[in-house]
Amino acid sequence: MKKQVLIYALIYGLCGGLLIAALRLIEYRFIVLEHSIEIYGGLIALVFAAAGVWFGLKLTRKEQVIVERELIVEREVFVPAGTPFALDEQRLQELGITKRELEILGLIAQGLSNREIAERLFVSENTVKTHSSRLFDKLNAKRRTQAVQRGKELGLIP
Repeated sequence: MKKQVLIYALIYGLCGGLLIAALRLIEYRFIVLEHSIEIYGGLIALVFAAAGVWFGLKLTRKEQVIVERELIVEREVFVPAGTPFALDEQRLQELGITKRELEILGLIAQGLSNREIAERLFVSENTVKTHSSRLFDKLNAKRRTQAVQRGKELGLIP
């Protein structure tokens, strides 16, 4: 007796579910037919918006510039003590180091922090960080101490 009640309840539930699904389908079709112009207009607007974003990104994309650097062979040059420091202008141009970057390298060599350098040069700390990171790239250095060491080896700072 309990099995029959369970089977009838199961059949009743399945029929109810199928009826609800059929009514939803009819309602969906009614909505689509009733509001087809709005739906098509929305789809067209979506396509044009996507195309506009794609064209906007395509047209305003900056070209990537790939810079290749030559491998620099290092050699030790012994400079007698007491001789005045002479900046290696040719090496400075080869590496593409700007005057501001060279100035920041000198201040890093003096042991100043980014905040102290920014205060001394009257620029923001973010500007100092930008110049420093570009300088580190040009000198192939990962840390401030490496940059100072490379600057001294290349004759950029005393």
